[in-house]
Amino acid sequence: MTKPIVLIPCDVKNLGDYPFHAVGEKYIAAAAHTAGAMPLLLPAWGAGKDMAALIDHYDLDALFDRVHGVLLPGSYSNVHPRHYDGADVPMEHDEQRDETIFPLIPEVIERGLPLFAICRGFQELNVAFGGTLNPQVHASGGSVEHRENDNVPRDDRYEHAHPVNVEPGGLLAGIVDCESFGVNSLHNQGIARLGDRLKVEATAADGLIEAVSLPGHWVLGVQWHPEWRSSEDAISTRLFEAFGAAMQQRQAETAP
Repeated sequence: MTKPIVLIPCDVKNLGDYPFHAVGEKYIAAAAHTAGAMPLLLPAWGAGKDMAALIDHYDLDALFDRVHGVLLPGSYSNVHPRHYDGADVPMEHDEQRDETIFPLIPEVIERGLPLFAICRGFQELNVAFGGTLNPQVHASGGSVEHRENDNVPRDDRYEHAHPVNVEPGGLLAGIVDCESFGVNSLHNQGIARLGDRLKVEATAADGLIEAVSLPGHWVLGVQWHPEWRSSEDAISTRLFEAFGAAMQQRQAETAP
C-alpha cells in the first residue's frame, strides 16, 4: 500500500517585497516521519495583493478524492476577529489563510476525512463551529502563562510549560492513555466560547481548553505543538501515529 496523502494548507508570509505560500518544516516532518504520510501543500486560495482568488482554479472534488487526511498547522498569525465578532486588538493576521480554512473545514468534515488541528488550526476549528476566541489570554486574571518566551533559545521555548488534564473517555484519552501530561505553550489566543458540537478533551489548570474533538469523526484539535520533535516526545508520537492510522484506515476504505 502506498502512503496516505495528508493535505496541509499554507500560510501566506511576506519575504522582502513578495508574498510566499509556506508551511513550517516541523509540520511537514511530523506528518511524513511520525504519521507516515506523504505531505501535499495546499496554497491559500484567498485573494492576495498580487493575485485573484485561486478557489475557482481548484477541482476540489478531485483533490479530496486523492487525499486521506488534513493537517491544520500553527502559525505566528492569528484568526482575524471579524470571523467571531471579536475585538480587533493589535496582532498579526493572514486573511488569505482565513479565506481558505473556513470554507475548507466544512468540506473536510462532510467528506469524513481525518483532521488534526494544531495551535492556530485548533483555534480555526473552534471558530468554524461558531466558537469565539480570547485574543489575549495573558490579560485574563489568574491564567497560566501560555505565551512564547522570546528571551530563551528556540529549543527551550518548546520545553513543557504546564500540564493538561485529560477528559476521560474521549478521543485524546484513548490515544495517550493517561490522565495528565506536560505540554509546550506558545500562544496568545485561546478558546473563549467552545464551538457547537465540539467536545472538550483536555484543559489547563486555569480552565483554558487545550484540546477538542468532534464526536462521530476523527477530528482532534490541540492548542500545544506536538509537531516539535514529534518522534522524541512519547505523547506527540502517539498523537501523530494515531492520525497516521486514521488516514491509513481512510485510504483502505476508499481504495478502488
